Amino acid sequence: MSTHRLLARRAGIDTYQQPVVYLRSDGHVCRAEGFQSQAQIEVIAGGRHLLAILHHVDSDWLRQDEIALSEAGWTMLGAANGDEVEVRHPPVLDSLAHLRTKVHGGRLDHAALRALMEDVSHGRVSDIHLAAFVTVCAGGGLDFDEMVALTRAMVDVGERIDWGVSPVMDKHCIGGLPGNRTSLLVVPIVAACGVLMPKTSSRAITSAAGTADAMETLAPVDLDLVAMRRVVEREGGCIAWGGATRISPADDMLIRVERPLNLDSEGLLVASILSKKIAVGSQRVLIDLPVGPVAKVRSTAAAELLSRSLMAVGAALGLQVRTQLTDGTQPVGRGIGPALEAMDVMAVLERGSDAPSDLRERAVLLAGEILEMAGRSEPGAGQALARAVLLDGRALAKFIAICEAQGGLRVPPRAAHAHEVPAPAAGVVSAIDTRLLARAAKLAGAPRDAAAGATMHVRLHESVDLGQPLFTLHAESLGALQYALSFVRSQLPVVHIDAQP
Repeated sequence: MSTHRLLARRAGIDTYQQPVVYLRSDGHVCRAEGFQSQAQIEVIAGGRHLLAILHHVDSDWLRQDEIALSEAGWTMLGAANGDEVEVRHPPVLDSLAHLRTKVHGGRLDHAALRALMEDVSHGRVSDIHLAAFVTVCAGGGLDFDEMVALTRAMVDVGERIDWGVSPVMDKHCIGGLPGNRTSLLVVPIVAACGVLMPKTSSRAITSAAGTADAMETLAPVDLDLVAMRRVVEREGGCIAWGGATRISPADDMLIRVERPLNLDSEGLLVASILSKKIAVGSQRVLIDLPVGPVAKVRSTAAAELLSRSLMAVGAALGLQVRTQLTDGTQPVGRGIGPALEAMDVMAVLERGSDAPSDLRERAVLLAGEILEMAGRSEPGAGQALARAVLLDGRALAKFIAICEAQGGLRVPPRAAHAHEVPAPAAGVVSAIDTRLLARAAKLAGAPRDAAAGATMHVRLHESVDLGQPLFTLHAESLGALQYALSFVRSQLPVVHIDAQP
């Protein structure tokens, strides 16, 4: 395999998480190797290997002896301007044969999935092949044995933590419900009771905010494994972004492709959740399954099916899993978006008179269940203990301590612009389309702009007057606000109002 040496240059172009490199189309490297635009090439510097998508450049801003890297590629390669790097065709991946087997209806065992996830975790698999894998796994594309094998393979190719104690508790919500930031309440409640709870969370995939996005407005979340261990050993818990570690790195690569595809696969969902719980050293996990007409899980029957898969796959891998079906018919709390959801969390922790009671009660329910699973309280007494810890200030003190250990407590930002959406008629709120609300919050800038999103002013079954504010959109720019408002107006009604009898 021939290699060529070029000088690295930072392009300063944001290509999100996809590494992209730029070469002169008339340069000797492209001519010698026949590199076409959109081809995948390998760049090597200081022992690091980067696989990136090639874009051709025909202008003089790039010299023929240079290779420019996007921000994602620059970060991954760790080079400096002017460093000499090697450029070559990427190695042939034997694991892609397994992907073709799956595309043609075959089943994959652990060895095949292990080989594929190894290449995925190291960035060797192109996005088009990742998209093919995600697509073929959707719609029940993985059977039980494949879900177990994929989960184990994802754990195998990443780092793993052993805390040396038992029990180690964890919690996860499958998402799809705006404002459901219970983890930021459950972790300090459980940790304040002396139970170990190292919580790693993802950023938003299809929602307006993920747990890590909301927590980041209150404290740093980019903790590596050393920092994470230090926080947990000091405070008994953490709320960190899993992507800052190499815990189930293959899952992070798959999520990056799932996000633009907007696809949810039961098999990938189960493997994603459980691989990270196992890798982070969790032993007992509670999973929140919100059920609602436009939630990820839309019926009790579907929730029970997913619940059985989660518990069975967990048991096959030595993980105790319990599930909790919750109401997914309306947003939780008031805020939708990282900072707005963080403000709700702080209002609950600070026992404010205006704190959203539904968020508080849901957190107490889940924390109580975890305390019972951990053996810290008798069956049926967990909620009372969780509520006491919340109401007497121990949860707030523990949350502040966790934030300080992670790098310092912050004040969530507020958006520069806001606009109220009024009720078009008087009546009773009969339905709230959480999917459209989340979409509007995203169009307003969330989660990219942490202060953007929406604030709910009404709940199901409440009476409203003509012109009464239903929700408020928040944005950092007028353009984003107008964009979100135009979407809302085109999709009315987001909040359904029935005339009073």
